[in-house]
Amino acid sequence: MDDTIDNRTQYITYYRKPKREARKIFYFDYTLLIILVIILAFGLVMLYSVSSYMGNLKKDDPAYYLKKQALAAVLGFILMFVMAKIDYRKIKRFNRALYWISFFLCLAVFVVGTSKNNSSRWLVIGGMSIQPSEIAKVAVIIYLAALIADSGNLLSNKKNVWRAFIYMIPIIGIVGVTNLSTAIIIAGIAFFMLFIASPRKSVFVEIFVIGALGAFLFAVAGWRSDRIKIWRNPEKYDKGLQTLQGLYAIGSGGLFGKGLGNSMQKAIVPEASNDMIFSIICEELGIIGAIGLIILYILLLWRCLVIAMNASDTFGSFIAIGVFCHIALQVILNIAVVTNTIPTTGITLPFVSYGGSALVISLMEMGLVLSVSHGISIGSL
Repeated sequence: MDDTIDNRTQYITYYRKPKREARKIFYFDYTLLIILVIILAFGLVMLYSVSSYMGNLKKDDPAYYLKKQALAAVLGFILMFVMAKIDYRKIKRFNRALYWISFFLCLAVFVVGTSKNNSSRWLVIGGMSIQPSEIAKVAVIIYLAALIADSGNLLSNKKNVWRAFIYMIPIIGIVGVTNLSTAIIIAGIAFFMLFIASPRKSVFVEIFVIGALGAFLFAVAGWRSDRIKIWRNPEKYDKGLQTLQGLYAIGSGGLFGKGLGNSMQKAIVPEASNDMIFSIICEELGIIGAIGLIILYILLLWRCLVIAMNASDTFGSFIAIGVFCHIALQVILNIAVVTNTIPTTGITLPFVSYGGSALVISLMEMGLVLSVSHGISIGSL
């Protein structure tokens, strides 16, 4: 009788053991999510502080712009969690389709696009204004991540690196016609993703020199050449008002700022709630507040790198790397423009500047990164 019980116990133990060993606990980057929520909450508070004057003046509602941005944030969070729940590997098969859909959406801007601030960059779909160039950034990240994952050792060949970059030229060119700054960001994303993937680093010197020359020639052609003149001597031109007032805002903020809601320049600086919001942050919260925001961005980028280094496959790793490049480039270029380090361009500050479609698409992008994090096994960390 005792032998029978012992045999049954051994059988049950033997039968259940493989199930316990086969079980995997998967990871979800709550740290990334918390940092993102903090940045977004900070952005909403600053947006209300910056836009309340104009909202009251133009719309008779101080919270008008805040309400629109908050609605976009809610929609973006819903779509972000949907993307986080989807297995990112399933998106890989659609990488070419996403690339060409975004290309034709950018092309459609020339035919049925709507204009804002003398720029035709938007499509109205279902009553919502959408900027196709924002979709193009995500499409390029997904396409290049799939290409790098499938290339194996092919990117060690110089010609293949050039071929991959040349494939980006149609979408960079079509976006660059109406939005040079976004085209530069897309080119930067492609450059750094391929640079990280390829062991042949010398070819990127050629790509950088030719790309920089092309961007310079494009910038000095026609009306864009005025921006370089204004950048060099903003005080001599009427259009230098934005740059000068932004610098005044930064300078008047000092170390600790004037206090939340106490900005004087928000009523003067053009696009104060969009491209120039960083200058008002400096005015109201001072250098300390600006550094605090930059630290939050650094933490966000750090989490993207952690996910990239621990991703379960190359495709997921380069999705996280692509998003890292996108956010880093946009933050750096926005701050460079506001401080007059580079000529003025229409680059927004991610998750902080006013803009519904950009916020929704950026949050969906972060959803992809969270999806990659969900595929990481705890044992691999």
